[in-house]
Amino acid sequence: MTRTPTSIRRACPTLAAAVGAVLLGAGPAAAHVEVEADKAQALAENVTLTFNAESESDKAGITSLRVVLPEGITPADVTYGTGPKGWTFGATDDGYTVKGPAVAVGEDAEYSVRVRQLPDAGQLAFKTLQGYGDGRVDRWIELGSSGGHGHGNSAPVLKLEAAAPGATVKSPTPTPTPTPSAPARPAPAPSSAPSHSSAARETAEDGGLSAGGWTAIGAGALVAIAAAAGLLRRRSGTGAG
Repeated sequence: MTRTPTSIRRACPTLAAAVGAVLLGAGPAAAHVEVEADKAQALAENVTLTFNAESESDKAGITSLRVVLPEGITPADVTYGTGPKGWTFGATDDGYTVKGPAVAVGEDAEYSVRVRQLPDAGQLAFKTLQGYGDGRVDRWIELGSSGGHGHGNSAPVLKLEAAAPGATVKSPTPTPTPTPSAPARPAPAPSSAPSHSSAARETAEDGGLSAGGWTAIGAGALVAIAAAAGLLRRRSGTGAG
């Protein structure tokens, strides 16, 4: 009976493990979100970040991507670039959301944003919640020490080169404040010009006479004159007799 050499027997488990690893590695890679930059360097300015969210559903298309920004980047520093047709961009308290009509089932969703300046860091993690049309949510939020992709639900990570000599941190972008509305104009004050009736009352109160008053005075004077004339005629008649 031929015996297998000891060296071969010892090598078999190692060979089997290697083959298993190859077979496992040949399977489909875990879906995730990836991020790339046109200038992956600390303190770089006006950097375009491109995100690619791989689909994990064979029933519904991707409809939204909610991103939590890493420290050093504020929502005011980010503007929308391009994305799936019909998708829109909206800032949140700690990041932003891009969303819109569902992409085709099984199709990846890719979009880009522009960042005013990257912080002075070695790598940046962009925690992402990936929503589907049927309500499913994939949470790419885990932070691993290696920052690699395909490990559980790792967040997309952008590795940065060291800052260029002389690069400095720019002042933060001011958060827009709502413009106060113009104060309501006060209602016009009522006119102080007296009306005709009030003018007449004021004239009477001040001792002035109206036209009617002067007419009454004139009539009284005529009566007095007539009475005086009559008295004189009677006296004249008495003296003659």
